[in-house]
Amino acid sequence: MQLISIDSGGAQRDRTSPTTVSVLILLSPVVFICHFLEESPGFVDWFNSHVAPGITSDLFWTVNIYGLLITVAVAAFEWTSRSPFSLSLALAWLSFLMLANAVFHLTAAFVDGRYVPGLGTAILLYLPFYGWLFWKTIKTHRINTVVLTAVTLAGAVPMFIHGYFILFRGTRLV
Repeated sequence: MQLISIDSGGAQRDRTSPTTVSVLILLSPVVFICHFLEESPGFVDWFNSHVAPGITSDLFWTVNIYGLLITVAVAAFEWTSRSPFSLSLALAWLSFLMLANAVFHLTAAFVDGRYVPGLGTAILLYLPFYGWLFWKTIKTHRINTVVLTAVTLAGAVPMFIHGYFILFRGTRLV
């Protein structure tokens, strides 16, 4: 839902309803599930070809189940609170989970010169979904754009570091 308001200077301003952003965030677990289902058949083998010690299939699923639980919790918190803090938390988490992870998959495909498990949903779902969410969040005016940018970067940096270690150092953080 979009609300049109007139600011003090008489200009029309488009304000996206906070509910629109909250609904988008409620969709994030579905987007995440699509990604890890695409990734699951080959990611462990791909990862283990880059990093020693590698990971097991059980660890892959455990990490993804925890990721899903955190995503559901963050979405529920935003849905029930609809506060600047809940929205900031959701954007920080989704910056890590979707934005930085998509950048990781794109970088990995470039470095490897081939498909990396999860690349399709990173391009077709993660980037558009996160971009749309970021844009709609700006339009709600619930979070200052500078703060939103800082939250996005703070959320993404751990995944950027982890991806760097995997792709360029052949190690992992844990």
